[in-house]
Amino acid sequence: MSLADPQSAGLPALAVAGLSKSFGGVQAVKDVAFQVAEGELLALIGPNGAGKSTCFNMLNGQIRPDRGSVKLNGEELVGRSPAQIWRRGVGRTFQITATFPSMTVAENVAMVLMSQKRELFSFTRSAVNRHRARALELLDMVGMAGQADRPCGVLAYGDLKRVELAVALGNEPRVLLMDEPTAGMAPRERVALMGLAARLAHEMGVAVLFTEHDMDIVFSHADRIIVLSRGELIAEGDADQIRSDPLVLKTYLGEGQVYGQDKKRKE
Repeated sequence: MSLADPQSAGLPALAVAGLSKSFGGVQAVKDVAFQVAEGELLALIGPNGAGKSTCFNMLNGQIRPDRGSVKLNGEELVGRSPAQIWRRGVGRTFQITATFPSMTVAENVAMVLMSQKRELFSFTRSAVNRHRARALELLDMVGMAGQADRPCGVLAYGDLKRVELAVALGNEPRVLLMDEPTAGMAPRERVALMGLAARLAHEMGVAVLFTEHDMDIVFSHADRIIVLSRGELIAEGDADQIRSDPLVLKTYLGEGQVYGQDKKRKE
């Protein structure tokens, strides 16, 4: 199943050009440009403070850039609200999960389906039940249908991340922004979640842009990688190209144990 828009054939799902933002006298992001194709996983990496979160917040309308363009299948998004951008097909997952603990797994997914249909003001049991079948389909996609009737508040953290992915897919996004999707998870859970996200992105034709500190995850699942340092893109390529890029090695690897290479500790 693909969510691609036939009218946008040939265009990148997400096209960013000249994106810039300053806070006071500090240039947080400067002339960032990249594209993400349908079904592609693009990793945005960089040291802490590189500008990754600012980039993400400009892409989904939480922060307005000083200049630059963000286009979804050719349609300009700059100047639109986060809600408008979400309705046009840009989904997002967050570093900290955002589910309703007292509601069941299925009800959490039904909430986004109701929002998509502008039915949240008529939130009743019957309204939730109207969307239960679709909610179960989404939960089945992420391996959580068997826990549909459990409250989110009792779920393990890794399972909550899967529910959050189902919620994000409920709006049928053309672009999915994943902010540190494996943060706080055990190593095996990290691999499983990103493997799932990659498979669904390829199958559904969703363009995925994600940030991630675990370089094993990045190199295992990203189709391409872009590297941000002090607000500017300094490198782009596949895993082998990024591993061997001199500027990346100089600016990023100084942080410590990444890229599968342990820095020698000084005794």
